Amino acid sequence: MSDEEDTDVSSWVRTLRLTNFRNYAGLVLDLSAAPVVLVGSNGAGKTNLLEAVSLLAPGQGLRRTPFPELGRLAGAGDWAISAEVETGDGAVHIGTGLPQGSGTTRGGRVVRINQETMSGSGALADYLEMVWLTPAMDGLFTGPAGDRRRFLDRLILCFDPSYRARAGQFERAMRQRNKLLELDHVQPTMFEGLELQMAETGVAMAATRNEAVNQIVASIALRRETSPDSPFPWADLTLDGTIENWLHEMPAVDAEDAYIRKLATERPRDRTARRTLSGPHRSDLLVGHGPKEMPARVCSTGEQKALLINLILAHAALVKQARNGGAPVLLLDEIAAHLDVQRRVALFAEILNLGCQAWMTGTDKSAFEPLAGTANGFIMEDAEIKGKF
Repeated sequence: MSDEEDTDVSSWVRTLRLTNFRNYAGLVLDLSAAPVVLVGSNGAGKTNLLEAVSLLAPGQGLRRTPFPELGRLAGAGDWAISAEVETGDGAVHIGTGLPQGSGTTRGGRVVRINQETMSGSGALADYLEMVWLTPAMDGLFTGPAGDRRRFLDRLILCFDPSYRARAGQFERAMRQRNKLLELDHVQPTMFEGLELQMAETGVAMAATRNEAVNQIVASIALRRETSPDSPFPWADLTLDGTIENWLHEMPAVDAEDAYIRKLATERPRDRTARRTLSGPHRSDLLVGHGPKEMPARVCSTGEQKALLINLILAHAALVKQARNGGAPVLLLDEIAAHLDVQRRVALFAEILNLGCQAWMTGTDKSAFEPLAGTANGFIMEDAEIKGKF
């Protein structure tokens, strides 16, 4: 498939430039729309490069590292990432970074689109959608519920960038309510306004999550129909949360009233705990191994990895459908780990069929042999490109 054909389908990074980012003093990569494979020993800078790409999308990047900590250790604290991105509407120049002298401030990173400074990173959502899978996510099914909530919320942002604002409003109102819980002799009216805001935004969050899970489940079902012999087992998803469950039984306006009553009733309990114990911040995404009818948390490491990949591919297909054929950029760090040869070959075939620019890292070049002659292959050492393959 030619680059020109790809630009009609998906957005992709044509040129990437790093300055003083992590262990990179400077780097320039020129690419095609094909998958990108980065091979090198541990510490070569592969994951740092993926992190840089992830910052071309809204949010804090795949590691959620504070921006002042992203500058090169031997540098002055400033860092910059710029890229030429091909979209269905032509080339766009994206830049983001932290200027020198701002490393100790609480402000966010600077974002520029075609040399114009934006008010925040949300503007990046108009040009690149990003989905990633990292080794840190291998424990998603066995870790705390908060990890699975963040995983789901990140997926939602690909469809609804405004979800971040609603979630932020809920968190701010909840933090203020938590502060009131620590005080003595607080008038009920001081809680009421905050709890009203929590109900409005919390129910909106829960409704969006329910809809997102329904869509991902439908995408998984479609994958089961079209690829019944896939080596990646289908995942059984259930969203478990007080408000999410209410919305299966009542209209949103009634759920808001119910949550307001619940918050008011639970003030004594929450005061003892010094935090709010009910709400969308306590929900959980329950994942099961569909074919085996067992919880993902008790599956083997290889099975859990395969389930995660199925989820990511189903979500990527859903994003492609929602964006009229524009597949997201995939960032797959150490993706070959825990995958046998059959699953690696199947994954590469799925990526090529999806028609996306997938960035993959690994320590063993032979693991990516099925992509030889197709991918942008780079051999890395000490944050430098030492060769291509």
